[in-house]
Amino acid sequence: MTTDLSRRGFLAGGGTAAVTTFGFNLEAATAVAKELKIARTTQTHSVCPYCAVGCSVVIHTLGDKARNVKPAVVHIEGDPESPINRGTLCSKGASLKEFVNSDLRLTRPKYRAPGAADWKEISWEEAFEKMARRMKETRDAGFEEKDSQGRTVNRLANLAMIGGCTDTNEVNYLLGKFRFGLGVLGYENQARL
Repeated sequence: MTTDLSRRGFLAGGGTAAVTTFGFNLEAATAVAKELKIARTTQTHSVCPYCAVGCSVVIHTLGDKARNVKPAVVHIEGDPESPINRGTLCSKGASLKEFVNSDLRLTRPKYRAPGAADWKEISWEEAFEKMARRMKETRDAGFEEKDSQGRTVNRLANLAMIGGCTDTNEVNYLLGKFRFGLGVLGYENQARL
């Protein structure tokens, strides 16, 4: 086999001329390089959290789900089988991998005491207890059983709730029951129509 060692011959051969010339056989390495980065990943279907459209996404993670292995998200793409987005994502949805893997992303609750300058990390149990206590105090302070004409209204005008677009219908149903049970009037949901 003759090898053209000119620049044109090297480029025309896609680098294979140099492989033969220098005595390297890179066929196995080339085959591995062509393997997709998602070849050995676990796929999880989810919904993009950014807007009320509800685009479906496929999250690819590496890790064998063992207790001591933290899975790593290596790729997020639009779900081609979704009738909503048919595999496409907007620029915000396309940046989901960076959002998930960001070292600036909060994964634990933080609390800043009144007058304090710094936030401190607290446990989920402590965060839930603080929220429940504050909701109870707010409800006790502002609950209105009767209006000015003596009619029963059972309302709470000093507390508001917000829902998100990625909540399922079941979650929004339960959120509505919870809100009506408290008497909350102020409500906003990104997924409303």
